[in-house]
Amino acid sequence: MDEQQNIAKQYDPGQVEDRLYKKWMDEGYFHAVPDKNKKPFTIVIPPPNITGQLHMGHALDNTLQDILIRTKRMQGYSALWLPGTDHASIATEAKIVDAMAKEGISKDMLGREKFLEKAWEWKKVYGGRIVEQLKKLGSSCDWERERFTMDEGLSKAVQEVFLKLYDKGLIYKGERITNWCPKCNTSISDIEVEYEEQAGNFWHIKYPVKDSDEYVIIATTRPETLLGDTAVAVNPEDERYTHLVGKTLILPLVNKEIPVIADSYVDKEFGTGCVKITPAHDPNDYEVGLRHNLPQIRIMDDNAIMNDNAGQYKGMDRYEARKKMVEDLDKLGLLVKIEPHTHNVGTCQRCRTVVEPLISKQWYVRMKPLAEPAIDVVRDGTIKFVPERFSKIYFNWMENIQDWCISRQLWWGHRIPAYYCQECGHLIVQGTAPDTCSKCGSKRIEQDPDTLDTWFSSALWPFSTLGWPEKTEDLEYFYPTDVLVTGYDIIFFWVARMIFSGMEHMKQEPFKYVFIHGIVRDSQGRKMSKSLGNGIDPLEVIAQYGTDALRFALTIGNSPGNDLRFSPEKVESARNFANKVWNASRFVLMNFDEDLDFSKVDKKKFSIADKWIMSRINTVTKEVTENIEKFELGLGLQKVYDFIWEEFCDWYIEMVKPKLYDRESEGRLEAQYVLNFVLGNAMKLLHPYMPFVTEEIYTHLINDGQSIMISQWPEYSEELNFVEDEAKMTIIMDAIRSIRNTRAEMNVPPSRKAKIIFVAAGEAEKATLTEGTSFFQRLASAADVTVQLNKEGIPSDAVGTVVHGAEIFIPLDELIDIEKEIERLEKEKKNLEGELKRVIGKLSNEGFVAKAPQKVIDEEKAKQAKYQDMFDKVVERLESLKK
Repeated sequence: MDEQQNIAKQYDPGQVEDRLYKKWMDEGYFHAVPDKNKKPFTIVIPPPNITGQLHMGHALDNTLQDILIRTKRMQGYSALWLPGTDHASIATEAKIVDAMAKEGISKDMLGREKFLEKAWEWKKVYGGRIVEQLKKLGSSCDWERERFTMDEGLSKAVQEVFLKLYDKGLIYKGERITNWCPKCNTSISDIEVEYEEQAGNFWHIKYPVKDSDEYVIIATTRPETLLGDTAVAVNPEDERYTHLVGKTLILPLVNKEIPVIADSYVDKEFGTGCVKITPAHDPNDYEVGLRHNLPQIRIMDDNAIMNDNAGQYKGMDRYEARKKMVEDLDKLGLLVKIEPHTHNVGTCQRCRTVVEPLISKQWYVRMKPLAEPAIDVVRDGTIKFVPERFSKIYFNWMENIQDWCISRQLWWGHRIPAYYCQECGHLIVQGTAPDTCSKCGSKRIEQDPDTLDTWFSSALWPFSTLGWPEKTEDLEYFYPTDVLVTGYDIIFFWVARMIFSGMEHMKQEPFKYVFIHGIVRDSQGRKMSKSLGNGIDPLEVIAQYGTDALRFALTIGNSPGNDLRFSPEKVESARNFANKVWNASRFVLMNFDEDLDFSKVDKKKFSIADKWIMSRINTVTKEVTENIEKFELGLGLQKVYDFIWEEFCDWYIEMVKPKLYDRESEGRLEAQYVLNFVLGNAMKLLHPYMPFVTEEIYTHLINDGQSIMISQWPEYSEELNFVEDEAKMTIIMDAIRSIRNTRAEMNVPPSRKAKIIFVAAGEAEKATLTEGTSFFQRLASAADVTVQLNKEGIPSDAVGTVVHGAEIFIPLDELIDIEKEIERLEKEKKNLEGELKRVIGKLSNEGFVAKAPQKVIDEEKAKQAKYQDMFDKVVERLESLKK
């Protein structure tokens, strides 16, 4: 029993959390193994970048995963939460390049091999940082299985997939328009481009018709690309320009001849109806160029510097060239006007540089054949999105999918397993470097310098982390995984790619549910950002309030798919709740007898309150379990919170205090048993949300001595469903609330006990209210309780109130000293008369009314109405008392 009573006076998360996490790790509680006697339950972590630092998005995402995994572990599943990190090629390379620049070193100075040595050093220093931060969050990941997207096994999986897709004709190399970031110096996929509204211009420029005084006017937001124009297009049905189709224009500044072509791509209602076609610098123009067999002229290099094709503008930055070209067009009289125009500009997600669409040779995955099975598996419900509405975003993207550009002009990442003969140009795609060219026998062979898009490896994450392409026991047992928890912002990047990869390589879906959460916003609903300075560091919150408080604040009120507002008040409320739970538990434990023997409990001695609270925890268990199953994690927490705070602490503990204080009282052992049982189960239901405080309390309760983490999740039992007792307690509690409200309205001090008379609706209600006598005396300050079936003997001055099943009467002289109350009310009446006189005087003063602002006059009128209402009520009360 010493263990029970040896509980700290106050709960200090700083003293508890690291100790308990170490204990869980040392005991191996997070480790899952294939077990034929258990069902598997698997979640793979969305791997954070090795450059990452824990932010609120990570904290939310991982808290939700931990709630699910801890629940399933307690429900007896072999629950695996598989962690790992992502190499994040663009982000990591950019950070390393920036760090080297400060030392005056560039990539080219180092060379590829030395640069990669530096990258692995970087990974060693920073790669583990976010893992340690995830541990601070209480994440119960199986750290023994931690993976990295560039570790040996995952690299093998990446190569296997590339070769298989290439052999099937699903990977090809082609020259196409791609999004190019001039700062990161690499191609990026469509979904790595973020569009932001920017103020720009429409430049209206004349293109003269050859051998004529006629000209057409085009409007463009990027005049510098004019140098790469190879045609001007008009709509074939646009009568204004029919006569020009097939004629030749003189391209300004270059004096080159380009044709006028007809293409239905042109919207004749938009702008002038004439569109400049620059196939090497615009994706739509590229398609038009293919249809009309137009040349592709690239006018800038990878750094967005004008190249040889730019003539006199060679060597200028794209914006410098734009400025100079506009000046030159103006001098030639070819600039018609400049019109301000706000438009969406594509920027690189990583560095915010404006993206340049450029024609270049890249590696692509053919997406149409891969997308079809991935669409079917969501359409037929094999994979379900939670909430379901997010499947529309998925379908919209997958049904209109473009081929995926997978090559990146970077050194950090999985290098493409393609080799070129330097003699005959023959391409060889295979797992290891060939010694000689299979076509001409030359030994001069070089590997493709490009690496694969980061998402190529993370697309394989649900099965590569379990050992694929090897047929491992883990893969067989834990795949497919159960739930993927992620934000709605990476449905395209990651979720879709994992689904088509799972269907293609495993012939099975990678997970059964995609549980989508929103983003964490500040208390005003704004997105957290550096520019607004409204970001909150989760690690600072943990240091100040504890991990449980942070997890509570991120989960309460959270519903699937919706954004969440985070505020310091929520965290304070969470800390207060942790303290309330701690203090209540401490009170319970301090009132346990030494060497309690619950085998002697007599269930026939359970009181109405005992049965009520056990019935309530039974129902709450059912509800919370259902909420978690439906991913309504915020609702589940709210139910546990309400039960512990209101029903257990504010009601039940107060009801059993007399039994705890009196060692000889009837049903004392039973009350202690119920306290232990209900508190234990409440801690289990709360554990997935607030793992630390619940474990610390649980270790002090009377239980099987195991950690709460591996204790059995409570289950609903029909035996504990005491419907009648719940109904009786509802009547008793409603009556107590009603009496308390009446006393508060009458300003009765808590020390003044009053007689209570109940008029019950029938014999059953009479029996219930009689059974509740001790509760009314203790919790409603009743001196004496009478329960009757009629209104005989009730004083005419008694204050009455009604609850379901009964009327309640309290004789007035029991509540208040009538003489003193009349004296108090006379004083109040006099004060109100004074206030009314002052306000009426002000409003009758013509000078005041004429000069005062309307707002001030309205305020005075509102005061008059308020004081008049108070005065009338005091007069009415006085009259009733004097009677």
